[in-house]
Amino acid sequence: MNAKAWWTGSITIGKYLLLTFLSFLMFFPFLWMISSALKTKDEIWQFPPSLLPENPQWHNFLDAWNVAPFGLYMFNSVFTAAVIVLLQIISGAMMAYAFTQFQFRGRNILFALILGSYMLPVAATYVPSYVLLGKFQLLDTYTGIIVSNAVSVFGIFLLRQAFLQVPKELIEAAKLDGSSHWQILWKMLFPLTLPTFATFGLISFVQMYNNYLWPSLIIKSEEKMLITQGIQKFFMQEGGYGMQWPLIMAASSFVVFPLLILFVFAQKSFVSGINDQGIKG
Repeated sequence: MNAKAWWTGSITIGKYLLLTFLSFLMFFPFLWMISSALKTKDEIWQFPPSLLPENPQWHNFLDAWNVAPFGLYMFNSVFTAAVIVLLQIISGAMMAYAFTQFQFRGRNILFALILGSYMLPVAATYVPSYVLLGKFQLLDTYTGIIVSNAVSVFGIFLLRQAFLQVPKELIEAAKLDGSSHWQILWKMLFPLTLPTFATFGLISFVQMYNNYLWPSLIIKSEEKMLITQGIQKFFMQEGGYGMQWPLIMAASSFVVFPLLILFVFAQKSFVSGINDQGIKG
């Protein structure tokens, strides 16, 4: 083996070792959460800590599930997140289509203003949004959460960039064939940029599912609480006062389960959307 081949092989091995180490660092908090959920309270506080429990306490998951209505909380979060993602995809796609296919005065200025709003701190929009929802009597409602998150500036930007990658000749040919703008958007651009739609949908769903501060401001009824609010309430009851950390870890474990399932089914499209910017070969 010559020096060049040895050097190339060493670099490749080094890259794999580095990626393996970084992957383990990313996965370790989840592994520790599962391990802690199977421990007793004394095992969690022992020093030095151990990764594996001496006798796995599988009943912690059932106990945590029965203490609080996590099924209701998870349904509320999944339902609102799914509706929000659907509205964000529709509104984002239509606005991205308008910015890429229509020629009108002030188009670039309008797009710059939309991107500029993305730079505003999210907390700065809470007070005016809260006042508006209050005037429309949408506080403490699913509608208030959904309507206030129905448009995503990030989605508009991401889909616009994907639409710009589609050859203009295809769109012109569709127009000559008599296709309407609605047909071009959903029967041509949508299939061609499907990985980008999947990528945006996955990112937005995770963000909405994990959203805490804004829902905590407008949702007060327990039966309408999202999973983030439910976890916080459970933590204050069982963690902050009762110090039942095994139950806290067990609750946290099955709360992230829907996100893991979603990523398993969407990871191929997610990676494809990042690699090829949403355009199929």
